Amino acid sequence: MINKKVNDVAEALQGVEDGMTFMLGGFGLCGIPENAISELVKKNIKDITCISNNAGVDDFGLGLLLHKKQIKKMISSYVGENAEFERQMLSGELEVELTPQGTLAAKCQAAQQGYPAIYTPAGFGTEVAEGKETREFDGKMYVLEKAFKADFSFVKAWKGDEAGNLIFKGTARNFNPCMCGSAKITVAEVEELVPAGELDPNQVHIPGIFVQRIFQGKDYEKRIEQRTVRPKK
Repeated sequence: MINKKVNDVAEALQGVEDGMTFMLGGFGLCGIPENAISELVKKNIKDITCISNNAGVDDFGLGLLLHKKQIKKMISSYVGENAEFERQMLSGELEVELTPQGTLAAKCQAAQQGYPAIYTPAGFGTEVAEGKETREFDGKMYVLEKAFKADFSFVKAWKGDEAGNLIFKGTARNFNPCMCGSAKITVAEVEELVPAGELDPNQVHIPGIFVQRIFQGKDYEKRIEQRTVRPKK
């Protein structure tokens, strides 16, 4: 069994360069690859394209990369929690490709499964479909969407083993799994890394074949994007 373990995040990100395209898992601030993002900030990688459901908040997650203007283009479905994202988009400093959330996931899955493109009804008749091939199936119109092409995919899991098998917890089990194997190199950071054979095979969400590098993460903040509490009586 191939050992995918690397010593730390610096080793995991060997080969990243300016101008590359990265996939980053997570939903809001849940399940984001915090260590990988921090290392990208530290390495000052520039002119990058990021494929992610959203762009974090102003001072956390992908917001850290936006603050240093390291991101050239964002491909995402939601931008509502990041004022800097909004400012850069409206000023023309940042190229933004808004994509329906289901389409974003499906384009990741298409890349993961080796499909060059998919047909989806989402966006037909809107700006999303401009310049794209459309086709009718059983009386309904669909838009051709090409699979994503990324250099690295950065994902975060709850637990993994040295062979790259991954288990996700809660809401982190959304964009993280479909981004595994969707790029040339998938890097997984985990809260707990165990030897191969210790995970129950019936609990594994992503098999190690989709992961090239895995490392034990540390210092997770796990921020809450919006905290809602009951008022005191």
